[in-house]
Amino acid sequence: METEKTQTAAEQMTDRDLSEQIKKVTKESHVRAENTELMLSFQRGKVTLPQYKLLLCSLYEIYQALEEELDRNSNHPGVAPIYFPAELARQESIEKDLEYFYGPDWREKIVVPAATKRYCHRLRQIGKENPEFLLAHAYTRYLGDLSGGQVLGRIAQKSMGLKNSEGLSFFAFPGVSSPNLFKQLYRSRMNSVELMEEERNGVLEEAVRAFEFNIQVFDDLQKLLSVTENNLQSCLTHSKPVNAKGFQIPGTLISSSPLLRMVLGFFVALATVSVGIYAL
Repeated sequence: METEKTQTAAEQMTDRDLSEQIKKVTKESHVRAENTELMLSFQRGKVTLPQYKLLLCSLYEIYQALEEELDRNSNHPGVAPIYFPAELARQESIEKDLEYFYGPDWREKIVVPAATKRYCHRLRQIGKENPEFLLAHAYTRYLGDLSGGQVLGRIAQKSMGLKNSEGLSFFAFPGVSSPNLFKQLYRSRMNSVELMEEERNGVLEEAVRAFEFNIQVFDDLQKLLSVTENNLQSCLTHSKPVNAKGFQIPGTLISSSPLLRMVLGFFVALATVSVGIYAL
C-alpha cells in the first residue's frame, strides 16, 4: 500500500514537470513533423543535396532569430536556466556549412520560404513580449537536433555522397560529451523554471505552435524545391540560348514574377555548388 502511494506521488510529480507536459501536448504534432516528406527523406536515407541545402538556409534564419533573442533575454528568469550557448548554439555551425556549399558569398544566395519568415517573426515577437515562451522553441529545436544529430548526420553524409564531415557541422555538438546526460540536465533546468499557471499554459501552447511552425517550414521547403525544379525545366525548354554567365530570360518575365526571380537565384547557386560536389 505504501509502495502504491509512493508511486502515485512520483507520477504526480512527473505530471507537473514542464518537460513532460510539453512532451504530452506535442505528441501528435511530433508525429506529424516526422511524417513530412522532408523528414521522411532523412529517415529513409534518401535526402538529396538540394533538400539539405534548402533546409540549412531556413535553419540558419531560424537559429539566428532564436539565438539572438536568447542572448538578449539571457538573464530573464524563464530563459536563464536553459541558456547554454557554448553547448548548443547552432548559428556558427550552420554558417560553416552554408559557406561550404554556397561559397564565401553564401549570404547573397540563400533562399527561404514564407513559413520560415513567419517562424522568425514569431521568435522576435515573443523575445520582446513573452521571453519565457522562448523556452518552448529552444526545447523543441535544440533537444530535437541533439537527439537525432549524429544519426541524421551519418544519413545525410551517405545520402549525398560526402567524403568527410564538411558541410555537416550542424549535426555536431562538440560541447556536449554525452547527449543523454545533457538532455537530462536540460529537462531538469526546464522543470526548475518558476511559472504562474497562465505562463505555464502559454509555454505549452507555444510548444505546440513551435512544432506547427516547423511542419510548415518543412512543407514549404519541399514545395519550393518542386517549384524550382518545375521552373528550371520550363526555362530549359523555353528560354533563349544560354551564355557563359547563365540563363537569358526575357526581362519582363523576371520583373513580373518575384517567385521566378527567387527560384532562378536558387538554381544558379545550386548549379554552382553541384559542380563542385561532383568534382570531388
